[in-house]
Amino acid sequence: MKDLSQLITEVEETLTPYFKEIEKRAYENQAKVLDAFHKIKITETDLLGSTGYGYDDFGRDHLEAVYAETFKAEDALVRPQIISGTHAITVALQSLLKPGDALMYITGSPYDTLLEVIGVNGSGIESLKEYGIDYQEVPLNQGAIDVKAVLEAVTPKTKVIAIQRSKGYDQRPSITVDEIESAISQIKAVYPELIVFVDNCYGEFVEKREPIEVGADLIAGSLIKNPGGGLAKIGGYIAGRKNLVERCGYRLTAPGIGKEAGASLNALHEMYQGFFMSPHVVSQSLKGALFTSLLLERCNMQTTPSYDAPRTDLIQTVSFNSAEQMIQFCQSIQAASPVNAHFSPEPSYMPGYEDDVIMAAGTFIQGASIELTADGPIREPYEVYVQGGLTYEHVKIAVTRAVEKMLNEGLISI
Repeated sequence: MKDLSQLITEVEETLTPYFKEIEKRAYENQAKVLDAFHKIKITETDLLGSTGYGYDDFGRDHLEAVYAETFKAEDALVRPQIISGTHAITVALQSLLKPGDALMYITGSPYDTLLEVIGVNGSGIESLKEYGIDYQEVPLNQGAIDVKAVLEAVTPKTKVIAIQRSKGYDQRPSITVDEIESAISQIKAVYPELIVFVDNCYGEFVEKREPIEVGADLIAGSLIKNPGGGLAKIGGYIAGRKNLVERCGYRLTAPGIGKEAGASLNALHEMYQGFFMSPHVVSQSLKGALFTSLLLERCNMQTTPSYDAPRTDLIQTVSFNSAEQMIQFCQSIQAASPVNAHFSPEPSYMPGYEDDVIMAAGTFIQGASIELTADGPIREPYEVYVQGGLTYEHVKIAVTRAVEKMLNEGLISI
């Protein structure tokens, strides 16, 4: 273990300048959030919440104003009734697309769960396909958005262009905000009427700018990922153009009611505080991702992105030679979790996925991927997606212990 200790010291010395850059971005994003709190004039009473219909819930309305101000959007919908990132994206797509319209994903295939929403996989019940909405996707060209192919693929039915910022369970690189800006500007120059929707999951506060600032019409994400700061127990958000957010509100509740109703119950305190904490928590997760990348690379393992590559999301991919190695790594991460560490995860069915999935997620909030998790579908290539971490120290401990176990069993070498 002395050799491993020395290796960790060398890894952290190499990462020092990268950590300083992460801290600088966190400082700027923290200032942006704080300024939004000040502009909206958040008070103690905003933290209290509402019951029943939730009429006149000023705390809920002010939280949505904080999100809109921070993300430079005209309006936002931030609700505990949105149960996940997939739900937020579904609400957005269902509100934007009507029978006879067409949806085009320009970053290749989206998450497995979204394929069921669209109607590519699964039963098709209540999918976009069932409602007569066409779908096409344009693959990336050497990891970049193929704008030429996108422009050629647009038809009179095309209404929404969708961009998935994070790689998800895929081998492709994640899409940076600069790349999103370039693609949007070129597409809008030819088709200004097209609506550009960005799935922002895992990306909030990783960079200095968010997709709305570079021309996206609508974005969506989950509060048990980055913007919840590890404190929000449930929720999702949609932000962007006011008329589009209004439609999303009608889809989430009912036409004529929209954003005016929806009780926040006891969720507001954690949503506010989590959003305030988010820039710092995201910085901790990013430091953990860089540590994971470089340490495993020095142990002769393949990881992407590299520790010195630009980051636009939290996800760190680790590749394995077999399902057995993949499973053991996830079990080691689970064993270093604060909750359910004495349980050992096994691959199993998960709703929305075609393959069995293994998920190491000993988290305080079920499925919270801003907390340290390691998961992936059991299929070739055998890849685990490591993400999150409320503190850098926890990620360091967990990954170090996983490496120790693999070294002791002769699965890797330094």
